[in-house]
Amino acid sequence: MFHLKDRDLAKKIVEDIKKKNLNLRFMHVCGTHQDTLVKNGLDVLFRECGIEIRQGPGCPVCITTPKEIEKIMLLARKGKIIASFGDMINVPGEKESLRDLKGEGCDIRTVYSIEDGVNIAEENRDRDVIFMAVGFETTAPSTASVILADPPPNFSILSCHRMIPPALKAILEMGEIRIDGFIEPGHVSTIIGTEPYEFLSEDYKIPQVIAGFEPIDLLMSVWMLVKQVEKGEAIVENEYTRAVKKEGNLKAQKMLREVFEKEDAKWRGFPVIPGSKMKLKKKFEEHDAEKIFEDELYEIDEKEFSEPEGCRCGEVLRGLIRSEECPLFGKRCIPSHPVGPCMVSIEGSCNIEYRYGRRNSDYSNSP
Repeated sequence: MFHLKDRDLAKKIVEDIKKKNLNLRFMHVCGTHQDTLVKNGLDVLFRECGIEIRQGPGCPVCITTPKEIEKIMLLARKGKIIASFGDMINVPGEKESLRDLKGEGCDIRTVYSIEDGVNIAEENRDRDVIFMAVGFETTAPSTASVILADPPPNFSILSCHRMIPPALKAILEMGEIRIDGFIEPGHVSTIIGTEPYEFLSEDYKIPQVIAGFEPIDLLMSVWMLVKQVEKGEAIVENEYTRAVKKEGNLKAQKMLREVFEKEDAKWRGFPVIPGSKMKLKKKFEEHDAEKIFEDELYEIDEKEFSEPEGCRCGEVLRGLIRSEECPLFGKRCIPSHPVGPCMVSIEGSCNIEYRYGRRNSDYSNSP
């Protein structure tokens, strides 16, 4: 669980927190943080200390909307080559998934990077190749880099990129759940730095700590948040100093500004969040699948798509319930037969809870 050098420090932190008789709820927005928490039993340890930690909308596959999934599936049915990360291929749509379409003969390619999608386009110059660009500020610079490198004319992206700070603001303004502090994502923060979170502390008086991904990182970040609460402070602190700088990655930020503009957009489980989506700028619309195939997408333009029946992923993503509180969890919804995206993605709370949460005792007889 902890490296030898960290054990004494971890013990001291836990002992200190347990003395305080706390009743706090923190939220993080990172699938890797959730994996570290549950895999190492830190979620249970923190609850014993009077601290509950909920996962918010920190899984990019999970927050991609049903409509965006239906758009890429419609384009697949119309004969386009679709390049997508593996998790996205398994997310259920209204009636089927991209994997189902692959089984029906549609050309769906699993890729490990956007560059793989470009290579597919270069090898198939007579066909349209669409990359489903999913992810937060962490992966968006790779998309921007490819667009700036002038990819083949038959290559385009369906941009599903989102930005974390607007979503955090939306959670606070919705007021559905009490949050005493945010554990901010390390990966995203390596790109954007610390400043984009500051308005949350200033305007909403919310303590924040940017955290790394080792168990000791999360333990330290919780201890730092507890100290802020005790002092009545609301600031942005950086626990992950070995990777995150105040200014972030300036080169990556420059590429993002050059390629994308902000757009209001829905997230799965959320209403429209202002300025939360990265949309290709007009000068790059020759690689914007929504512009290129506007006529073909028109048939679902005005259609609304709902969550799968019984799925409560939206509430999990807003931190309102834990995965195991969904009545489908571990029963009708399991990784091999997921109902919602939170059970599909390895960064999804339901998938993580299923893999580690009860150490297979309650789920071994799942259908």
